[in-house]
Amino acid sequence: MTGYLTTHVLDTATGRPAEGLRIELYRIDGTSRELLNETVTNDDGRTNAHILPAERFEPGTYELVFHVGDWLDAQGNEGENPRFLDQVPLRFGMAQQDHYHVPLLISPYGFSTYRGS
Repeated sequence: MTGYLTTHVLDTATGRPAEGLRIELYRIDGTSRELLNETVTNDDGRTNAHILPAERFEPGTYELVFHVGDWLDAQGNEGENPRFLDQVPLRFGMAQQDHYHVPLLISPYGFSTYRGS
């Protein structure tokens, strides 16, 4: 199997997918951080393509940055200034050629993640 990475963002406060949320993907190498992809979620809270496709996959350390604050503002959910959650970075490792799915569950005051399928 060839490895690849997908994600999915759900708004737990409304029970709906987080459509239009900007996501950045970085590869981490020591203190170096290389931007690999930048995308926006579709109406299902997913990206239209794998955020890291098979042809670019290699084991290593990665970071997804979810721009939750901007998305909440766009939804009319303007929070305190500064906002409790703004950018949510998730740093994780991918050690083998496999499908890695890293979903994010968000609300204005919390988030959770896990390795999905």
